[in-house]
Formats: sequence, structure tokens, C-alpha cells
Amino acid sequence: MNSMLSKQEREKLSAQDRHPMLADNDINRVLVNGASIALTKLKRAKTFDARLYYYAEIGVYLEVSLSIGAGITDDTRLQLEEMHSEATHFHMQKSKNFKLER
Repeated sequence: MNSMLSKQEREKLSAQDRHPMLADNDINRVLVNGASIALTKLKRAKTFDARLYYYAEIGVYLEVSLSIGAGITDDTRLQLEEMHSEATHFHMQKSKNFKLER
């Protein structure tokens, strides 16, 4: 029976078996909201290490969004790329300002 299903149908069934309570749009919401929270914390962070931690966390959300067959939409990837870009500029500007203050 499985051989009669298309590859896309098998992947969809497989995803439902792994997480029967999660729909495809749930993972998109989790990624975007998680990255958004990390970006907010990055902007509030007082130390370089804290900023670096939240910057890395945003990078992880972006990397996860590149998973094939996980139901991640292009819109989610675009939002995560924009947040990562904003985080990069913010983190680098803060680091630059810190070096200038010395």
C-alpha cells in the first residue's frame, strides 16, 4: 500500500505520525515566535555574551527553517531571514560601539 502513495503523501503521513497534535502551520508559528522573542531579548541584553547567545538562538531557528519536508513555509523562512539580518546588524553595531567606547 505504501508503494502506491506519492512521496509527498508518504512524507505528510510520516509527519502526522511523529507529531499528531501539531499541524504544519504550528511549527511555522513556533519558529517565528521563538525567533521574535530571542530578538527582543537580544536588544535588551546588557553583555556581549548575552547578545551572542540570543544571536545564536535566532540562527538556530533560521537553520531549522531550512529543513526539507518539515512543513516550513517560504513566508516563515523570509521572516526568519529578516529577523536574523536585523539581529546581525544590531549585534555588530553594539559590538562596534563597545570597542569605540574603550
